[in-house]
Amino acid sequence: MLQKEHDVLIVGSGHAGGMAAKTLTEKGISCLILEAGPEMDYQRDRTTKAVHELPYRGFNKPGRLPHVIQANEFNANQWVDEHEVPYTHPADAWANWVRVRLVGGRSHFWARQSFRLSDYEFKAAEIDGAGVNWPIGLTDVAPYYSRVEAIFKVSGRKEGWPQFPDGDFVETNYPSDSGTIKKFTEVCNQRGIGVSKMRAAQGQNGLASSINLLLPDALATGKLDIVSNAIVRELRVDKNTGKVNGAYFVDRHSRREMEVKAKVVVLAAGSLESTRLLLNSGLANSSGLVGRYLMDQIYGVSVVASVPEARDGKAPAGLMGGTALVPRFRNLKKDEKHNFIKGYCLNISSGGSASPHFFATFGEELEQKLESYAGSCVTGSIYGERLSRYENHVRINKDVADAWGIPVIHMEYRNSQNELDLAKDAADTIEELFRGCGWEILSKTDRCFPPGRSIHEMGTCRMGDDPKTSVLNRWNQSHDIKNLFVVDAAGFVTCGWQNPTMTILALSMRASEHLAEQIRQSAV
Repeated sequence: MLQKEHDVLIVGSGHAGGMAAKTLTEKGISCLILEAGPEMDYQRDRTTKAVHELPYRGFNKPGRLPHVIQANEFNANQWVDEHEVPYTHPADAWANWVRVRLVGGRSHFWARQSFRLSDYEFKAAEIDGAGVNWPIGLTDVAPYYSRVEAIFKVSGRKEGWPQFPDGDFVETNYPSDSGTIKKFTEVCNQRGIGVSKMRAAQGQNGLASSINLLLPDALATGKLDIVSNAIVRELRVDKNTGKVNGAYFVDRHSRREMEVKAKVVVLAAGSLESTRLLLNSGLANSSGLVGRYLMDQIYGVSVVASVPEARDGKAPAGLMGGTALVPRFRNLKKDEKHNFIKGYCLNISSGGSASPHFFATFGEELEQKLESYAGSCVTGSIYGERLSRYENHVRINKDVADAWGIPVIHMEYRNSQNELDLAKDAADTIEELFRGCGWEILSKTDRCFPPGRSIHEMGTCRMGDDPKTSVLNRWNQSHDIKNLFVVDAAGFVTCGWQNPTMTILALSMRASEHLAEQIRQSAV
């Protein structure tokens, strides 16, 4: 057993855990992070190999990571091995769960899209009449968003739109729009649709991760210890008080069982890992909702068009290139009538080439087509919101264990008709906008990817004011066990269309400051 007792045990070291560690240690609170993976050294751990040196010529070994489309032979070791840590799902409900076990977690690979949620998400039930509201609103979280944006140096263009809250952005100099982006913006504006730009974290030295923006500050206080390769199996509970007082974990390499003590436990392992730990520990579930209301975002809808005047290499200078972001524009009013609720954003990219499967031909004719359409394409895709539904859940599968003997989760996750209708509306809308620009439609897909493909799993320990209908209170604190906090996206009530990272960071900071004050008052 690790003999030193810390004030706070944090499980997970990604954005949520890193922010908790930074916030707490800077207030003088001693913390221990348990991380299931190793510390990564970019200089030591990376190497360059030619494709012909790899057994599968750069493609991943068949069957090794069937749920991780991002994996190939160059990067396969950065993802959790699904044979070591499997999960189960019904044959007719394929679901992706993409995991990273490294110090810093998935923050190493964050795409940096940096959005605030709006009250269209926090107070969604007032707009669409479905589900429940968060117990907090934008005004509660806005000060923390601002502080997070300063740490991560978020760039963006202010618009003043309530569904797309402005942030405290660093100075941003976007290049002039190309002709295609200008045309697309004109067509959207004619339809009352606003067009903006991506908002993104600039970070520092090419990285916007827990390992360079959060953990170094926490370590510098002298108040943080990190134990890597520590796979947490179960939380410890004081039988006299019912409070958590640490955790049991397994060393990843030696398989040795160990334990640590702490006065408070903060779970930050990612929504499903934190939920798996709670379910395996049998804790914090008087509501019966741990694992319920699993959500992520809709990806996969895509429309590709070709700009006629850009074909055959004849595009005039400045016509092609660039991107645009169209924030949510559907269902912003209570009386707006569509056959679905919630909304989506559009991502527009100009200057790509056509794919061979766009054309019903082959051989020399196909080569000519590809050459003619090269560089003439504009692509539209979406991030859409899935509903928070009781039926979508994870539970423990006691018949299957991981390589360390820990029971795995079984995932039941299906699209409702709402997701299918939203996806169809999105594809039809992009097509109509592209045709309005005078462009030729080459490809249209209104099918969304299986759940989990966005790698934005949320919910499963949702927050609320009523302990009977929620797992956490408005401070990410367990209703059942007051010295237990969950600061990753498990606490989300709705998922929105926005990348959740900035909200995870802001809520982790907010919860950690509340926890620090409770520790000061000896209230936990």
